[in-house]
Amino acid sequence: MNSVTEKTSTAAVKQTILDLIQAGTTFDIAALDRIYHNDMQVVSIDLEGNLNIANKDAFKGLFEMKLKAGDPPLQTWAEFNHIEVKDHTAHVLISRKVNLTGEDQFLVLSIDLVYESDRWQVTREVIFARPDENVA
Repeated sequence: MNSVTEKTSTAAVKQTILDLIQAGTTFDIAALDRIYHNDMQVVSIDLEGNLNIANKDAFKGLFEMKLKAGDPPLQTWAEFNHIEVKDHTAHVLISRKVNLTGEDQFLVLSIDLVYESDRWQVTREVIFARPDENVA
């Protein structure tokens, strides 16, 4: 397998998402900046239908607030439900248990990525959040 094929493999996409989880749970803003595409959009919806749309800077701001507040690292639990790679685009469906907004939540994330500038970057996250009384 040549290096371009290795870089655009399912394993490379999965590693990018693992890196994203590590960066997000430890509030590593520089890593988030590198993984998130400049045109990234995050669309979140909860059980009540509350919709929130954020761009890269706004979403990174959530993690910056936690960093400045001295919050402890977040839960890293994740279950990869599906990974699909086609040429220089990828899609990941992943379940997460996390407390990002002050309550324990079970998240289902649909993440779109593009291979650009010699790395995978997240272009869109669609997040469905519901309360989780059993966060590990």
